[in-house]
Amino acid sequence: MDDIVRQAMAKWPHVPDCFGWLGLDARGQWRMRDERVQAQGSFQSGRSQAKGSVLQHEKLIGFIERNYAGNEKGWWFFQNGPQRVYIELETTPFIWRISDALEVQSHTGALTEVKACLVDELGRAYLETNLGFGLVHTMDVSRLANALERQIWAPEECLSGELPQRYGYAVSPQYDHEKNQQHKA
Repeated sequence: MDDIVRQAMAKWPHVPDCFGWLGLDARGQWRMRDERVQAQGSFQSGRSQAKGSVLQHEKLIGFIERNYAGNEKGWWFFQNGPQRVYIELETTPFIWRISDALEVQSHTGALTEVKACLVDELGRAYLETNLGFGLVHTMDVSRLANALERQIWAPEECLSGELPQRYGYAVSPQYDHEKNQQHKA
C-alpha cells in the first residue's frame, strides 16, 4: 500500500466506503461504473451496458493495482486514500497471465507460484496461487494447455458456482452490503 494512502487513512479514519463504482472484468481490465451504468444492472449480469468504461489512464491503473487487497469478508477493494472502494468482480479477484516460460503473473503485475489448476463446467481455467485465486486470461489458454500437456499442472474439475465460497471471495460486495443493510433495518 502506498505511504500516501496510509497517511490519508490516519488523517481521515471515518470516510464512508464506496460500492458499485469500480469493476474488474474477466480480462483484468478495471471498469468505471457511474450511476447511469449501475442502473443498467449488476456488473455480473453479462449485459455490456452494465460493465462501464474501461480505465485507460496508466498512472491511475497503477495506483489502483498497488492498493488492491481483500478483507476478511472476501470483499476485494482499492484503498483510495481514506476511502475504501469495493470492487465488483466479473469472475474472480485475480486474472492470471501466463508467459511462454509458464511464469504466472496477476493482472496487477505480481508474479506468483501455482498451487492448483481447476477447470469448470464451461471449460474456463483457474489457478490457485500463493497470491490467491483467479481466472486464466483467455489469451493464455494455449499456454495453459501446454503446461497441462507437459503435466506441469494437473487440472481438477470444479463447478463455477462453488468457487467464491471455496476460495473465500465475493463477486459483488455491493450486493452483500445492501443485503446486510436490509437485515439491520
